[in-house]
Amino acid sequence: MAYTVALTGGIGSGKTTIANAFASLGVPLVDADVIARLVVEPHSFGLNALHQHFGDSILLPDGSLNRAQLRQIIFQHDEEKNWVNNLLHPLIQQETQRQIQQIKTPYLIWVVPLLIENKLTHLASRVLVVDVTQEEQIARTMKRDGVSREQVLNILKAQAQRQERLAAADDIIENHDNSQNIIGKVKQLHQHYLELAQQALQDNSHE
Repeated sequence: MAYTVALTGGIGSGKTTIANAFASLGVPLVDADVIARLVVEPHSFGLNALHQHFGDSILLPDGSLNRAQLRQIIFQHDEEKNWVNNLLHPLIQQETQRQIQQIKTPYLIWVVPLLIENKLTHLASRVLVVDVTQEEQIARTMKRDGVSREQVLNILKAQAQRQERLAAADDIIENHDNSQNIIGKVKQLHQHYLELAQQALQDNSHE
């Protein structure tokens, strides 16, 4: 199995920019957000189970998931939130593993925003954290999503603290607004990960 580098960071930290920089070097991405959407596509087992449990209110006229409605329900009811998590997390994990198994390159980037919150660090060979200040997170998210400062602060409260993420990191990319040479840092890490993947391969073949 390919060496797995989990890429994580808080909202507005620039995970997508960093992931795309790795992708431009030919590194495959497995993206938890993309997979989370995939497991609730129309006619999927995930969406059928949600529909059965919550009824028509969580469907849009075209038969796809009404995310806003589902969010509202689970925001107000903890037991429903747990039910949804217990349904979807295994499906997401299953699809993640399926995608990882298919990768033939020495290593991959697993983009997983809630790595720390969902206690998934043990599933990665290495953890790369994209780090910015809280003020940068707030400003970027307000600008990107057109939301209020208060809304961003609420999201931040629900996410892991910056220190928690940094404590779990093997590697850190500081992606501040005036950061120079992010691509240089990514290329440096790319070489490092190729070496680590090679090392891991040798270690496994000796076992």
